[in-house]
Amino acid sequence: MSRRSVIADFFAALLLTLTAPAITARATILWSDPGSRVIHATPDGTDILGGKVKRDDKAGDALYFKFRVDPLSDPYDEPYYALFQLVESNQMRLGVGNAMEAWGYSAAYAAETGPSNKPPNELTYNDAGEYNLQSSHPAAAGMGKFFSYELPSHNHPRTIVFKVQYIPGGDDLVTVWLDPNLTHGATADNQPEDLMTKFKAKATFDEIRLRHWGTGGLQHDGGNGWFFSDMAIATSFNDFVVVRFWQTWWFMALLASALLIWVGATVRIIEQRKFQLQLRHAEQERALEQERARIAQDLHDDLGSTLTRLSLLSGLIKADKDSAEQVEAHATKLSQAADQTVRALEEIVWAVRPGSDTLQSLADYIAHFANELFEGNNTHCRLDLPHDLPTLPLPPDMRHNIFLIVKEALTNALKHAGAHEVQVQVKISGHTLEIRVQDDGKGFDPASLAEGRRNGVGNMRRRAETIGGKLELQSASGQGTTMRLSVNLQNRATAGRT
Repeated sequence: MSRRSVIADFFAALLLTLTAPAITARATILWSDPGSRVIHATPDGTDILGGKVKRDDKAGDALYFKFRVDPLSDPYDEPYYALFQLVESNQMRLGVGNAMEAWGYSAAYAAETGPSNKPPNELTYNDAGEYNLQSSHPAAAGMGKFFSYELPSHNHPRTIVFKVQYIPGGDDLVTVWLDPNLTHGATADNQPEDLMTKFKAKATFDEIRLRHWGTGGLQHDGGNGWFFSDMAIATSFNDFVVVRFWQTWWFMALLASALLIWVGATVRIIEQRKFQLQLRHAEQERALEQERARIAQDLHDDLGSTLTRLSLLSGLIKADKDSAEQVEAHATKLSQAADQTVRALEEIVWAVRPGSDTLQSLADYIAHFANELFEGNNTHCRLDLPHDLPTLPLPPDMRHNIFLIVKEALTNALKHAGAHEVQVQVKISGHTLEIRVQDDGKGFDPASLAEGRRNGVGNMRRRAETIGGKLELQSASGQGTTMRLSVNLQNRATAGRT
């Protein structure tokens, strides 16, 4: 199995794992009221449920209730109640919040009284069982019986969740969590024990009322009331768990899909780059092979023929040793052939020498060749070559063809133009290399070129086309000749990089 297949299988499995929760049936929010209500001096309260949910004594399922409270005042010096009250047929059932004479957050109208709560007392309106709620934020030590419970306090809002497991025909089982953990991953089973309270109560209902009252009547009505907000009824604790969008299964699935796409794209890009690198290496190797083949051909053709000529001329000198004129003529030709051999060897050495594959090296060698070619001649060669050319690499074929075009132009200027001065200029603009060879010789009519000159110009044009360049030749009788070669180095130089 390929590495790409393993990666794809892994992320496919991850995607399936993350999207699995979508298949699982979720519980249902039966009713919710996310708004905020200030409840103050409402001894009986009014229904806020509107008949959307109800349970009678025949119910045997479980419901979960949630609400958030923030007491606006905390009158410790007088009893008061503030309750999220279940009501059935106008009869008060289970209420949760703060019971009349409880020591802290508590439940009212329970079927039993908590161990530290006062029993029912008609004189204090405490006519039902009260049960203090355990808290993970109990009152400070030293407050005696208050120690295990939390006193309601303004600016310390609390969320209360309670579960009612309905028992047909009997008291229902109630579990209350005071300020439970409702973050992602929380469940009813992993809540701390110190914020969970269990007791029995009658919890059937067809209304929900928010009640608040104090024993002092209108003069002392239990402070400024309570804020009730974020109320809901559901069939599962998990429906109250707050799941941020980045914690949802669909976001995880989207993230996994994006990651899978990114990995796939990265693998593809890497593979493409490796392929392109291999392709460039193959092109470089092919160019190197072509250069080697060219050098071998030059050695065979140029040097071979020149050495053969040297051998023949040496033989002629020996044969005509008695004729001084013939010996001198043969010696002159022998010297010329030797000079050509030296230049050919220099070109080959320059082509294979490390560091010769740059634009600066090409310009330097053109200068060297021009100086040697015009040395000892009446024609003056003026060079205008920059010494700070960009360090662009040149493929061997491009370097060789550019040099041969310039070599042909300089040779023609020396042999045929009869010029007093030849100017060689090299400049670069952007990615375009421009070489100009200009002489002040007799010029010529391009339409009436001699056969030899026609072949030379044709070879120059073919070489320019081979490297994607443009060759311009301007000349007229008595006005000299100008050769311009323009080559875009960007693509070819990039192809020649390692």
